[in-house]
Amino acid sequence: MSLEALIFDVDGTLADTEEIHRQAFNAAFQETRLWWNWSPHQYAELLSISGGKERIAAYIASLDEPEATKRGLATRIGELHQAKTRIFTSLIAGGRAPLRPGVARLIREAHEAGLKLAIASTTTPANVEALLETHLGPDAPRWFAVIAAGDKVPMKKPAPDIYHLALAVLGLAPQACVAFEDSGKGLTAAKAAGLFTVVTPTFWTRTDDLSAADLLLPSLGDPDAPLDDGAARSLGAPFLSLAALERIKSARAARQTV
Repeated sequence: MSLEALIFDVDGTLADTEEIHRQAFNAAFQETRLWWNWSPHQYAELLSISGGKERIAAYIASLDEPEATKRGLATRIGELHQAKTRIFTSLIAGGRAPLRPGVARLIREAHEAGLKLAIASTTTPANVEALLETHLGPDAPRWFAVIAAGDKVPMKKPAPDIYHLALAVLGLAPQACVAFEDSGKGLTAAKAAGLFTVVTPTFWTRTDDLSAADLLLPSLGDPDAPLDDGAARSLGAPFLSLAALERIKSARAARQTV
């Protein structure tokens, strides 16, 4: 089946945004007069939980506080997350999280070739739009036939719900699409939805189990930021293009039918 759509995760995949998220959470806590400050190590542990509101809830549950205090803090999750989103989008608009190598090139190539584009992410839609508009231009969100993000499904990654939603809106079979992820839980979600999956891990996800990836690369690469020799040899090219992606996907499908 020919390639008809690319489906992208956002945080870690389009851009390495997790440190900006961490800073935005801490700024929101300070703004709302809480004593919390998430260290990089703490935040790395919290990344095992999908969704910002869910991370705050898990952190509150872990506190050594009376249950009545925890219940009171839990009522503020919406307020905290709203403040964090506002701070995060401001930081992104200021250019604090550039797109990873190859992302802008491949998205533009797919858009110009007439392929459908989609987002499948647990982050909020405002975060997605801020990232796309800042780095690809004000019209970029309209390039995407689907922006499935935030709380649009009951179960977040590693459940496949967000991918099922994206595929349903696209009106395409999973065999006609490729998913792009950076983490183990994202990979699990995409594979559970039946998708060929390209994984480009970051500092935050480099220790995840990524063995199920159909294509594992350090980045998508660019002419001026080519892949290292090992990745380039395995790919057969210095960066991932649509042509290379279709060739690898077709070869994998052919092997599976033998």
